Amino acid sequence: MLLLLGGLALGLSGTPRRYFRILKLIGSDWRKINRESLWQSIRRLYQSKLVTAHEQKDGSVTLVLSEEGRQRALTYKLDEMRITAPKRWDGKWRIIIFDVPESKKKIRDALRFQFRRLGLKELQKSVFIHPYPCDDEIDFIIELYQARSYVRKIIAESVDTALHWRQKFNIIQ
Repeated sequence: MLLLLGGLALGLSGTPRRYFRILKLIGSDWRKINRESLWQSIRRLYQSKLVTAHEQKDGSVTLVLSEEGRQRALTYKLDEMRITAPKRWDGKWRIIIFDVPESKKKIRDALRFQFRRLGLKELQKSVFIHPYPCDDEIDFIIELYQARSYVRKIIAESVDTALHWRQKFNIIQ
């Protein structure tokens, strides 16, 4: 799972800084892995149909996540995800807006649940706010629920109820 999630995280990383941070984290965890256990785990993943094997022309084998494997990997990572507060707040508000059709009500409810779980606060029914950078986390949730076309992200310099939200998020400045 470390390798699969690491590859997924690298694919979603938007900046070189995040890319190298992910590589560093994967590297430290990689050294802790028992090699025999790793091979057993890969065999089990293949047998469970969570990955498919593709043999390359050079004789190497590439493991690719199946759709079911992708969903399971994303869900696993979702349970551990947190938004970390920087040492100093940049004074900007992250506003997430979504408009999911009634026919996809389960997606809408899942987005609300996950945004609340991450610590975003509800401005309105489908509008959430957070003071700290959370692009990666929001993108992860959007991809998991395949809701890219329904969600918009805004970074605002000010909000008319900023004092209220600073109190809600315990921002002292």
